[in-house]
Amino acid sequence: MCTGGFAKCLGISLIPLAVLCILCNILLFFPGGVPADDSTHITDEVFYLGGIIGSGFLMIFPALVFLGLKNNDCCGCCGNESCGKRFAMFTSIIFAAVGILGAGYSVIVSSVAINQGPKCATASHNWTYPFSNGNYLSNHSSWDSCESPDGIVSWHLTLFSLLLVTGIVQVALCAMQTINGLIGTICGDCCGGSG
Repeated sequence: MCTGGFAKCLGISLIPLAVLCILCNILLFFPGGVPADDSTHITDEVFYLGGIIGSGFLMIFPALVFLGLKNNDCCGCCGNESCGKRFAMFTSIIFAAVGILGAGYSVIVSSVAINQGPKCATASHNWTYPFSNGNYLSNHSSWDSCESPDGIVSWHLTLFSLLLVTGIVQVALCAMQTINGLIGTICGDCCGGSG
């Protein structure tokens, strides 16, 4: 497979992942699946928009660039037709770096949110973070300290875990495009084939 075709496959893979991240972040604005009474009842990391900005919109740009690389020639330069394809592959490295930064941001925000745990109402009816340093992850009986909203711990953990795993996959795909872009820049669209 040529470097442009491989980039197109990566772009096709990144779009549904970006949409999933946007949806997960939007769902986090509804703690436990219900509208929040007050914005202070929502976990702080949700407002950092790691899934919407980082793994969402910042990932759409690289995905669209990667999709267009299969047939991109930019008219060539200096009498060399493959020069345009090489330049397009070089610019894909820059967009892959943007994707890595965006997904990396989402991974960091998700990791912090998972470690901190959800904001919930405790027995004293105060909205606070009852967990610290991820101590709730292996101790399911401690989940009862969150009295409302119902199911907030599993809601929080599931959605931020999806953002974390999806962000890691996006980083890996963009890193693969960085290597693919270097190969495409050096060798042209198809090494050993027509340039």
